[in-house]
Amino acid sequence: MNTHTGPAIRILLADDHPVVRDGLAAVLSTQPDLKVVGEAATGAEAVRRSAELAPDVVLMDLQMPGMDGTAATAAIRAAQPDVRVLVLTTYDTDADITAAVDAGAVGYLLKDTGRYELCEAVRTAARGGAALSPTVAAKVLAHLRGERAAGLSGRELEVLSAVARGQSNKQIARGLRLSEATVKTHLLHIYTKLDVGDRTGAVTAALGRGIIRVD
Repeated sequence: MNTHTGPAIRILLADDHPVVRDGLAAVLSTQPDLKVVGEAATGAEAVRRSAELAPDVVLMDLQMPGMDGTAATAAIRAAQPDVRVLVLTTYDTDADITAAVDAGAVGYLLKDTGRYELCEAVRTAARGGAALSPTVAAKVLAHLRGERAAGLSGRELEVLSAVARGQSNKQIARGLRLSEATVKTHLLHIYTKLDVGDRTGAVTAALGRGIIRVD
């Protein structure tokens, strides 16, 4: 039984599905030390509402229209370093986890997380601790040990994800502000690490291993 008597942890819910926000609000409202102070349906709205409300924790979905959750996380952390962003998503690929952590998320949960675990994760995030789903924690530990699938770097994951979206080397170079020669070098490294010979093989292998996803 929670006997918290201090100020409640103030939470902003960012998810494009109203039923998900309603469900989260219902779960969190059962705890006396947790208080939902606002909601957002897009990444841009999450950034705006966070600036207005200054919550302790933002529960952030990754897949939202317009500005996605990763970009919103980075924007919130840049403007409000004291706000803790806790990702709550259905995706657990290396690319998603790496991008979210690099953007400044202090935790990463999957939407099959139980009620108790969710509430505890919010408390942990509010204290500045790392809150990770077990499967995500395993991937993060593997990454820290240098065992991440294929050993792809963050930049290589970005290039490979762009290839999977059908972008040409020129488009990738422009989007990532790299030279085309640098993009080609990254691709060669990717081919070697995945033991494939071309772009199609790289994307097929990466998707099959859950290293990247394509929306």
